[in-house]
Amino acid sequence: MRPASTVPAPALEPRARRRITAEILIVLGLSLGQSGVYAIVRLADKMTQGPLAGQTTTLNPVLAQSPFFDLLYQLLGIFFSLMPVALVLFLLTEPGKSAFRRIGFTFSRPVRDFGLGVGLAAVIGAGTLGVYAAGRALGITTALIPAALDTYWWTLPVLILSALRHAVLEEVIVVGYLFTRLRALGWGVPAMILTSALIRASYHLYQGIGPGIGNFVMGLLFGYVYYKTKRVMPLVIAHALVDIAGFVGFALFGSAIGIGD
Repeated sequence: MRPASTVPAPALEPRARRRITAEILIVLGLSLGQSGVYAIVRLADKMTQGPLAGQTTTLNPVLAQSPFFDLLYQLLGIFFSLMPVALVLFLLTEPGKSAFRRIGFTFSRPVRDFGLGVGLAAVIGAGTLGVYAAGRALGITTALIPAALDTYWWTLPVLILSALRHAVLEEVIVVGYLFTRLRALGWGVPAMILTSALIRASYHLYQGIGPGIGNFVMGLLFGYVYYKTKRVMPLVIAHALVDIAGFVGFALFGSAIGIGD
């Protein structure tokens, strides 16, 4: 009798395949897939209004005139936007299998994860600035305003929380969850990486065609890293560092950093 570790996983029955496929579509429909559809429609809308180069996109807008209600809306938005993450972690949890460990969303390797995350952040950060500059020069990217919040005591903490929200939401769902489910359906690695990258690109298209291309490349890199490491935590760290630098940097230095012009 062969050891259990060498026994190939049994093929899914048609009913199980349909159930997993339906689950993926529902999860994406409630989260980043929905964002992708809206982003494509928003891009089309912007293109009917004139050249993209003459338009702006605000990533962290003011949500209320009152400072108290603005803070309340910001925190509620962050909290409820993370509900799809709670959903996929619930769905991935099985008897004896922690969803956190299955996708590597743990603090079990802090030094290695943080080191890899910082390295990825440096590569992605430099690439993002390059793609943004090229997109602006070609007229296919809107002017980005990473943070338009008024200056209050809570502004920087909220921007950091917003960056963490984006990092956790995107990497857990479009990488960790999606790869796990597509692997169960028997998808090959190239197809999983490509699909993940395309979804990532789609929900950034509201910023213009340039960010869509840049995030597609980012998705290819992150997908490959996840395939090699089986850990989503370095991706979350890298994504959070890039967004924190963009959001907080803009809030502190404004147009001096050259974004939003």
